[in-house]
Amino acid sequence: MQFPFLSVIVFTPLAAGLIILLYKPEQKKAIRITALTAAVFALALSLWVYLSYDKAVAGYQFLEKYNWMPMFGISLHFGVDGMSAPLVLLTGIVMVTGVMISWGIDDRPREFFAFLFILASGVFGVFASLDLFMLFFFYEIAVFPMYLLIAIWGWIKTREYAAMKLTLYLFIGSVISLIGALVMYWSSGQHTFDMLVLETVNFSPTFQKIWFLPVFLGFAILGGIFPFHNWSPDGHVAAPTAVSMFHAGVLMKLGAFAALRVGIMLLPIGARFWAPLIMVLALVNIVYGAFIASVQTDFKYVIGFSSVSHMGLVMMGFATLTPEGLTGAGVQMFSHGIMTALFFAAVGMVYDRAHTRQIPELGGMVKPLPLVAIGVIVGSLVSMGMPGFSGFIAEFPIFMGVWKTQWLMAVIAIISIVVTASYVLLVVRRVFFGKMPEALEGHITPIRSLDKIALVLLMALMIGIGLFPVVIVPWVQTGVQHILGLLGGA
Repeated sequence: MQFPFLSVIVFTPLAAGLIILLYKPEQKKAIRITALTAAVFALALSLWVYLSYDKAVAGYQFLEKYNWMPMFGISLHFGVDGMSAPLVLLTGIVMVTGVMISWGIDDRPREFFAFLFILASGVFGVFASLDLFMLFFFYEIAVFPMYLLIAIWGWIKTREYAAMKLTLYLFIGSVISLIGALVMYWSSGQHTFDMLVLETVNFSPTFQKIWFLPVFLGFAILGGIFPFHNWSPDGHVAAPTAVSMFHAGVLMKLGAFAALRVGIMLLPIGARFWAPLIMVLALVNIVYGAFIASVQTDFKYVIGFSSVSHMGLVMMGFATLTPEGLTGAGVQMFSHGIMTALFFAAVGMVYDRAHTRQIPELGGMVKPLPLVAIGVIVGSLVSMGMPGFSGFIAEFPIFMGVWKTQWLMAVIAIISIVVTASYVLLVVRRVFFGKMPEALEGHITPIRSLDKIALVLLMALMIGIGLFPVVIVPWVQTGVQHILGLLGGA
């Protein structure tokens, strides 16, 4: 009997959240230490699973299955492949750095960390689930705490509006996908939600063409796909720093991953039929998101729209249905998760000290906050796909895949790289260099040691993947081989 790694990873944050709720509100130090301990434990297990994944064998590993409602074919079925193992690790990394960045939260930290950890459990559950019903169950668990985290701890000007907008968009999307999933369940004739069984069911071409789009787009709303993306920048901006890190770092990947896992892998004929449309929508994401980001004056909105643009690259990689495009999309999910976590952490540190995110009101931050400046510069180089950083390792294969299928779309999408380079460099110059406004002189305090550790960890990962792609690409390629096998079966 092997150790149930995935069950422990999925339920550790949930258990920690419940333990944290047992503390008295004034026991703030104990609450923070418990949160950090649980996050580090989940990260350690995620890293163990990632490093122990046997790439030579490939396929689903660390399998666990517990019958929950056998009369309906529902089981707690966990396993990871080359696509999901890096995302489980990504969640662990964002969880630890999010706790570190939130160390200074003084307003009800007990409830804040409890909700954050319930959200983390849902995210881990989606990435590890091989049961379609449980995937939805964890998906909803991941979405629900976002409302409370934004509405209670978010930016006071827009938090209620942004929290409600986000929740309505995501719930409507997931209900549409759930209908598609239930139709698959009844049409399969297998009386099971087990996705390994559903992968082997040959749904009719007509069925797949009808149901692929609702299932894929229902999930892809959380991935920020055009035209259902505009909840995302508002959600990013209103959320507190750690929640922005989770939101952009892992929640948007949740939507993209579920769209791949349920849409493309279970309905491959439908995926081939609708791929050109998905590619067009993703292209709008990429170019439109980059242009809108370039005219923002709020530091956080720049990164919010940049996120929409970069998630378009993931969707475009999926839509190529080629080895290069899918591999690039898999790496992009990890790279973008780390990059946005770093960006939002840095913005939070600047805002906590300057009490403004308006770029024209900032300047000269490199002197009091040198490490934050370096973090934003590294994130910017990743964002524009500079060789030697993880962004290049992700974006180059995506463009190769797009070129193979629709060369004109690749040419149009490349515009976004130029626009991205222009706005990220402009933001770096305006926020961190030049003269500091008089109103801020002497008011910018240094960052804490935990903040420094979080920034260095995130930077090291992006540089490490850029210099040594072998630490992630072979994992993703094993997952891609399985997806191509299903598509070939189409």
